[in-house]
Amino acid sequence: MWQTLLPYILIYLAIINLVAFILFGVDKKRARRQEWRISEKSLFLPALLFGTVGAILGMHLFHHKTRHWYFRYGLPLILIVQIALVVLLGKYLA
Repeated sequence: MWQTLLPYILIYLAIINLVAFILFGVDKKRARRQEWRISEKSLFLPALLFGTVGAILGMHLFHHKTRHWYFRYGLPLILIVQIALVVLLGKYLA
């Protein structure tokens, strides 16, 4: 059954990663212009919803939040946990 859901899962992952990536870019642009900023919770939320790859790419490409330890170490840790969850889920569904 999960094979029929796979296209929807992949679309979701593409969208949530794109959202995370864009949020980092928008926040960096706002930081440069000294405008209203996106909260750190709002930057972490898409990552927690499996948009971690997009968040990490945005963080590094835009050089944004790279000095904050909770982003530098937190995002890769979230990614590791998510990969472990997917592997464990895959074993149970196989």
